Amino acid sequence: MQSVTVELEAASTMELVNALSTIATELASREAPESPAACLELTETLVAASDLQESALAGFIGRVDACGEQARRGYPSTQAWLRSRLGMRDNRAKERLTLARQRHRLPQVAERLAAGDLSYGYAATVADSVARLDNTDCAEAETILLGFVDQGFSAGKVGAFGRRIRDLIAERDDTEEAPDEDTKRGYDKSWITTTRSLDGGRYVKGWLNPEDAAIWDGTLAPLAKPAGPDDRRDLSERTAAALSSVLSGGHKASKVTVICDLETLTGGNAPARLTDGTPIPAAQARRIALSAGVSPLLLGRGNTPLYLGYRERFASAAQRQVLETLYSSCAVRGCEVPGTLCEVDHVHGWALGRSPTDIDQLALTCGWHNRFKHSRPDQIQITKDRDGRYVYRLLPPPDARRSATGAGPPGNIGRPPPDTPALDWAA
Repeated sequence: MQSVTVELEAASTMELVNALSTIATELASREAPESPAACLELTETLVAASDLQESALAGFIGRVDACGEQARRGYPSTQAWLRSRLGMRDNRAKERLTLARQRHRLPQVAERLAAGDLSYGYAATVADSVARLDNTDCAEAETILLGFVDQGFSAGKVGAFGRRIRDLIAERDDTEEAPDEDTKRGYDKSWITTTRSLDGGRYVKGWLNPEDAAIWDGTLAPLAKPAGPDDRRDLSERTAAALSSVLSGGHKASKVTVICDLETLTGGNAPARLTDGTPIPAAQARRIALSAGVSPLLLGRGNTPLYLGYRERFASAAQRQVLETLYSSCAVRGCEVPGTLCEVDHVHGWALGRSPTDIDQLALTCGWHNRFKHSRPDQIQITKDRDGRYVYRLLPPPDARRSATGAGPPGNIGRPPPDTPALDWAA
């Protein structure tokens, strides 16, 4: 058993965090008391302490996000860092990031959360409610929603009030949103709704069934790739630009790949799949295969490697199709960019005369990680999984590795195996 002695006022933030980590490790190893009453009291006390930790965590995440430290560590966004490195569910990562970004606009919420007078659930609810409001409406909404908190309404009810506040503002500015009909539709019908924002833009919300989603991906994926090494737009921004290009008539063709057995197209029941792994019923696959602008990819027993030799710099369309069947997402561990939106990467780099563009030396990486790999090769570790696919793992910057104290998340979350050396390549 470890002992912890800390002088609170004199201790640094790092010392406090390390002490808290040691106490949490010890607490997690203990069995719950036999007394249910004691467990109830302990739970309430521990949750209150956790809410105070969330206040500090919001400050830490906010600083990382504002300074872009996550990008230096190889993560394209703060949310991707929270999901991949810390193992957070997407909804929780969004919730924490929203609070971190909104707390400077919510002085009452930030003060009360840090003082233990407001739970994290309420703070996150208010932050989400004001995220799309301007500063004037945000200040008014904060006061109103905290008033509901003080009246004893639940966090869910406060969230409903928060959504109603946005509706009231929309009514005031004559930008009402149409009634929500989501629950009235099934999953077989595609639908899209748009709502005008306060500044003249539009929020877009909708659902595409698998067949329409395949057409969406096949049309927008080629257009949503980075325009070059200086393209600083994230995936969401590039996708919006691709959609605008299609709507304005700047794009006429589309491509969708359906992976299936020949028997499926000739009446069999074996399901097909899209390149991102989405299963497609056999009947639906046959309908897609007959649609204009959609082509089936028929695979035999295994994928036959394709070779282009040493003089070809870019992968062929056929190689691209094979790679999309192998990589449903970016090869970087934890990156969730779909393979259809990724770039073909020469695993060992490419140089004329000594770098074959062979299928077994290619992988798919998103544009952000492709550039990161070649600009910071010492922060990428490359291995192969049992199926022969390349796996890229992110390493901390060299200065962070030298200064590491050993503190961090439990286990080996986000850490590559220590016995696998990184590969070298030419830029």
